[in-house]
Amino acid sequence: GRLADGIEVPVVKIRSNAGVSALSDASVQKTVQLGTVEPPFLALLKYWAKPAVVAIALLIAIVLTSQPITLAHGALAVAAVLIARQVFGPLRMLSENSCAPAKANISGLLLEWSVAVALLLFLGFALKVDDLFPRRMMLSWFALTPIALIIGDYWSTRVLARTRSTHDRHIIIGANEVGAELARRIAESAGSGTFMGFFDFRSLDRLPRQTREQFSGKCHDVAAFVQRHAINAIYIALPMSNAPRIEELLHAFRDSTASVYFVPDIFAFDLVQARCVEMHGIPMLAICDTPFHGMNAVKKRTIDVLLSSVALLLVWPLMLMIALAVRISSSGPVLFKQRRYGLNGEEILVYKFRTMTVWEDGAVVVQAVPRDQRITAVGRFLRRTSLDELPQLFNVLQGTMSFVGPRPHAVAHNELYRKLISGYMIRHKVRPGMTGWAQVHGLRGETSVVEQMRLRVQYDLDYLRNWSLWLDLQILFRTALMVFPHSNAY
Repeated sequence: GRLADGIEVPVVKIRSNAGVSALSDASVQKTVQLGTVEPPFLALLKYWAKPAVVAIALLIAIVLTSQPITLAHGALAVAAVLIARQVFGPLRMLSENSCAPAKANISGLLLEWSVAVALLLFLGFALKVDDLFPRRMMLSWFALTPIALIIGDYWSTRVLARTRSTHDRHIIIGANEVGAELARRIAESAGSGTFMGFFDFRSLDRLPRQTREQFSGKCHDVAAFVQRHAINAIYIALPMSNAPRIEELLHAFRDSTASVYFVPDIFAFDLVQARCVEMHGIPMLAICDTPFHGMNAVKKRTIDVLLSSVALLLVWPLMLMIALAVRISSSGPVLFKQRRYGLNGEEILVYKFRTMTVWEDGAVVVQAVPRDQRITAVGRFLRRTSLDELPQLFNVLQGTMSFVGPRPHAVAHNELYRKLISGYMIRHKVRPGMTGWAQVHGLRGETSVVEQMRLRVQYDLDYLRNWSLWLDLQILFRTALMVFPHSNAY
């Protein structure tokens, strides 16, 4: 524009409110991503320390065997590091206050390195480059690496325990059980900084005993406390029912540079495979879910296909002999097919060698009992040695069953127990197994009272909560030791 004396001034055009609103709606999309709160150095160490140890162990093996370092060794180191990055789990980020069991971690390291070695050997044979590396050097490397990993894991924990930052300060709003548990776990994490205390809307005398000693004040003082003490992180552990108060707190914290985290109280629920997931930018908390999503499902199915294929190649002569014995000893079909519930509660046909003179699959199925007259002579031997279960290898190969999982029950028994035992159907969130966590704890055979089945279900749900490939291997090993006659198998 131009003033009366001829001086020009800039003209500022202001959009209408409707235009601003339309622009905001079109350009702003609220999304949430899964991430971490670790500093860059700790994140780098967490995921690349073990692969680096593998490469260092290779270098030591080369030096110890007096081998000249060549380009082929460099390629081997790169391949080993990339494979280790995919196979090895992240480094434990624990403080000196942590009491995590070291035995389980050592077992995990040995298992992970075994898988990495198997992949390296397969890659070497497939590319026909195994002749480039002396056997003595490779054996030295394979033996040295587990020792280096265990030592590296031990010392890294000690080093990380001393990385606590004196500049990072955090508080927890919510002096409750969730807040106390959060404070404990943060204290066990490396580089966790300084805890400046709990805040709550309640007075000191109404708080749990474990939080009173570290109580710093009521919530109406928290914004001033954050600014006065240069707080870096604020964890809100209030119940989700306090949404209006949480919104007020968030508004008060907009005048600070502190990072704010909301910690929902999911521990109030019975959790099965609880974890944080993300669906196109929308965060979700899985409360009850299957462990077999993504790569976990790929790993589980791959092992099932490989093991069932190998097992069938090894035992088919034995299965043929058993089939002839069943056919000759009594009239009726060789295989007994029974409807049972499989993955997601869908009906499947489970195969077994026939061990009885009857093959019940109706609304009423009578369980076998000691000295059951329905069991044939051959059938009694098969049931006590679990050889009658061998045809289920076809179920595993087919994909209706797995090697390890909750044992499937007859449909008639499922319909009975699902009404009597809370959480019974949750066990069907995974494929049923030829063996399971309950079976290796001796829970086999007849369930004459409901409590016996309830205990089985508890073990099945415990398997779902704590599933890992290592747990599957433990169950398979313990099952192999139980193939001899068992007192509960009749």
